[in-house]
Amino acid sequence: MTAGNSVPNSTSNASAMAAEKPPVILVHGAFASGFVWGHVAAKLQAAGHEVLTIDLPGRPSNPMTPDAVSLDLYRDTVLIALANANRPVILVGHSFAGIVIAAAAERASEKIKTLVFVAAYLPHDGDSLLSLAQQDHDAKIGPHLRIDQEKGIAVVEYSARAELFANDGPAPLKEKLPGLILDEPVVPLVTPVRLTNSRFGKVDKVYVHTSVDQVISPAFQARMVGSMPVRRTVTLQAGHLPFLTDADGLAAAIESATE
Repeated sequence: MTAGNSVPNSTSNASAMAAEKPPVILVHGAFASGFVWGHVAAKLQAAGHEVLTIDLPGRPSNPMTPDAVSLDLYRDTVLIALANANRPVILVGHSFAGIVIAAAAERASEKIKTLVFVAAYLPHDGDSLLSLAQQDHDAKIGPHLRIDQEKGIAVVEYSARAELFANDGPAPLKEKLPGLILDEPVVPLVTPVRLTNSRFGKVDKVYVHTSVDQVISPAFQARMVGSMPVRRTVTLQAGHLPFLTDADGLAAAIESATE
């Protein structure tokens, strides 16, 4: 398994620590790409984990037209990374990627030590981002989301992006963030995921709550966790992008999945 944004280990102690700790695979959510994990990935590497940051198809570094992108393709991108891992991993998904990592766990549960859902959708069989989002009556993103049917993309209103995604962030982040939000291929967002109790249901799960989230509301996060066995929960005083506003807290939360 090849680490993303690797930080070389310079001592034998660090190498031994990396050999003992499970690898971590980080999967971004909708409207984003793998770069969002940069600070968290560096902290996990410093703590001794081998880390891989995935760019899902359709991102600038992994270009593809929206009509060619599917939930199966997202899942298969993660499955390739799992196949290359030499031992079971901590598989982390943010937001929509909760559905992606669930789909991957259904196919390769034996390759996963723990699933970590970060401000993420925690699906049951037949759920999609659309079906879950429609149940979250406290989320603020709905009025600011537009579907461009002709282009096959979902678009978040530019002027609303900063407060939706980083309402807890500092002014410089809010100023920069709108230009970093991507348009998202719509097909994966409306595709139901297929899951079974014998595969996905048996994988260890940890959930990281974000207490001032505007995109997936804290109340809906709690509702999802209440409907499915989750071994451990961690709550961050953060909005929807804790990897940008609380990298230390999120790295520690992911580390706690090994406890």
